[in-house]
Amino acid sequence: MRLFSILTAILVVLALYGLIFERDRILAFAGAAPTEEAEATEEAAADTEDLDPADDRPRIAVVAQASQAEVIERAVLLRGRTEAARNVSVMSETSGRVVSEPLRRGSYVEAGDVLCAIAPGTREANLAEARARLPEAAARVAEAEARLAEARINDRAAQSLSEGGFASDTRVAGTKAGVESALAAVETARAGLQAAEAGIAAAETEIERLEITAPFGGLLESDTAELGVLLQPGTLCADIIRLDPIKMVGFVPETEVERITVGARAGARLSSGREVQGRVTFLSRSADEATRTFRVEVEVPNSDLMIRDGQTVEIVVESDGEKAHLLPASALTLNDEGQLGVRIADEGVARFVPVTLLRDTVQGVWLTGLPETAEVIVVGQEFVIDGVPVDVTLREDQTP
Repeated sequence: MRLFSILTAILVVLALYGLIFERDRILAFAGAAPTEEAEATEEAAADTEDLDPADDRPRIAVVAQASQAEVIERAVLLRGRTEAARNVSVMSETSGRVVSEPLRRGSYVEAGDVLCAIAPGTREANLAEARARLPEAAARVAEAEARLAEARINDRAAQSLSEGGFASDTRVAGTKAGVESALAAVETARAGLQAAEAGIAAAETEIERLEITAPFGGLLESDTAELGVLLQPGTLCADIIRLDPIKMVGFVPETEVERITVGARAGARLSSGREVQGRVTFLSRSADEATRTFRVEVEVPNSDLMIRDGQTVEIVVESDGEKAHLLPASALTLNDEGQLGVRIADEGVARFVPVTLLRDTVQGVWLTGLPETAEVIVVGQEFVIDGVPVDVTLREDQTP
């Protein structure tokens, strides 16, 4: 009985071995149709034959996304402040006491409006005196010119007589000296006339300076000088600013400065949430020594004067469009040198491509540096390196 049990066990083992390890041969010997597993084995073998015989490495399964480059609008984002279009401290150019009532800060003034009026004092009398001296100086010039004409006539007569032998050389020399003396008198008289005219002009200028006017229309940032205050040359009369239009001032780094041009459209958002639009009117040609940035000015209409000087603002300047790929942020990876990029499937192998991040959005990140079309590995990119064979499965849903 014991021998029978041993023989039975041996037969069972042989049967199991044949069913498990020699199943294909048994089925082929019996003429049975190949099973699904056999077909899969044959397909795998066929795929293996298509591979490079020199590359016997196993393929890594990854998921990729087919991406097509799109043209996107790329703007330059700046942070800065608002700045008045014009800001002037109006100073006195002469001395005297203020005789006008002060204008209060916040008042709007037009160009030419009187801000401070100064008492004339003796300036009007000085002007009248200078004007009275003018006819006398003009008369002296006329008299000196008449004497010069007479001296020249005498000199010509003396020369004629001398040529005929009727006048001595001494007489001719005397007439010449008379001409020179008359010329000097004319120059002196003309200098007196010019001095009288300059005195009149100076007196008139002093009188004009008695009224300090607004150089342009704007808002007063300070009260004008108080009634009775003594002003001296250089003393402040008032501060005036112009807010329409208003400037949005930002500073662009040297890496972005070539993307901005004068005349480009720009938008701005104030800290209050208000949005305005304008155009670039100035781009500095010289960088700030401390920050290495360039000043950018955007002019924006401000007819209601609601935008004030010195407010914080975000400025977006329009730039040329650029082709980029929209991909999930999870597709980004680093190579051994710490360079940012993505891995793509290129003819069945993985390859690292450095990229530049343009914009981060809710839908994904916009990247440049990739080919026009690419199969970007979005799952499994951390498990492959350059040159590793990959088995790519394309993602059906292309939305990041």
